[in-house]
Amino acid sequence: MNAAPVTVTLTGAGGQIGYALLFRIAAGDMLGPDTPVRLRLLEIPQGLRAAEGAALELQDGAFALLRGVEVTDDPAVAFDGCSIAMLVGARPRGPGMERSDLLAANAGIFGPQGAAIGEHAAADVRAVVVGNPANTNALIAAASTRGVPAERFTALTRLDHNRAVGQLAAVLDAGPGDIDGVAIWGNHSATQFPDVDHATVRGMAARDALTARFGDAATAARWLDDEFVPRVARRGAEIIEVRGSSSVASAANAAIEHVRDDVRGTGERWTSAAVVSHGEYGVPEGLVCSFPVRSDGWGYRVVEGLELDARARTRLEASVAELTAERDAVRELGVI
Repeated sequence: MNAAPVTVTLTGAGGQIGYALLFRIAAGDMLGPDTPVRLRLLEIPQGLRAAEGAALELQDGAFALLRGVEVTDDPAVAFDGCSIAMLVGARPRGPGMERSDLLAANAGIFGPQGAAIGEHAAADVRAVVVGNPANTNALIAAASTRGVPAERFTALTRLDHNRAVGQLAAVLDAGPGDIDGVAIWGNHSATQFPDVDHATVRGMAARDALTARFGDAATAARWLDDEFVPRVARRGAEIIEVRGSSSVASAANAAIEHVRDDVRGTGERWTSAAVVSHGEYGVPEGLVCSFPVRSDGWGYRVVEGLELDARARTRLEASVAELTAERDAVRELGVI
């Protein structure tokens, strides 16, 4: 193994998702078994001790691929030479906080991080935003970056995609690997639209498989609208209610898969990711919106040419309206 190490920068590294990510990255689950990695862990001062503890555990793990770990609260140091930026740390919405307050707080995080990426990261840098509101945080980071194409910034909707696949697999008694062609459209929020109209299960159209499962097309359609779509969209809240805290391992797994497929390719299958729109499917240019995507290893590209019926179009437009409102609110703050 003579490959040069890839520098991966992780923000919010002292948090639970960061902790769940670090050891899998070091083990090669993200970039592959032949790619050494160098980790840079960025935290706010209050989180440095937790990140330093994780760094000690990484050393104790004696990972063959790990070429070093550095912990810092300085974005210039954290993003120096990085090729993969995983922006996990974000300001959560607190009691009584308006959405405009949340956007303003996160602008103060993702704006400076985007600027630091532009000034210090490697020429081939790619960034994925995990911290919510992920789509608009990615928009803020991209707008704050000089010299890095906006297309290099994506937001995580792979978790929503995986949740949709998991729900289909459970109801159809199939394995997740049997399912292809699920798509998440729109925002990573309750307005997102998990779409199965182009999906297959063991080669059968998902709609047909659901009709066979429920006995008729009308019942299958009701299940999709009344159970499947809202449960996927609100799965995070369901997990908080049951577990007592938000998704950790599944979010980390989705982030690993998002980066892996971005840099290693998806083949003929597609997945879902929030990427900068160039007007595909009528989504305004510049919004960071979730689409079905493929990658050849050089970044995600939107799968074009899919037919959207009136139901799908209405749901996509509602989610895009929310993204547009968030963008406009950020513009009023003077961030973009």
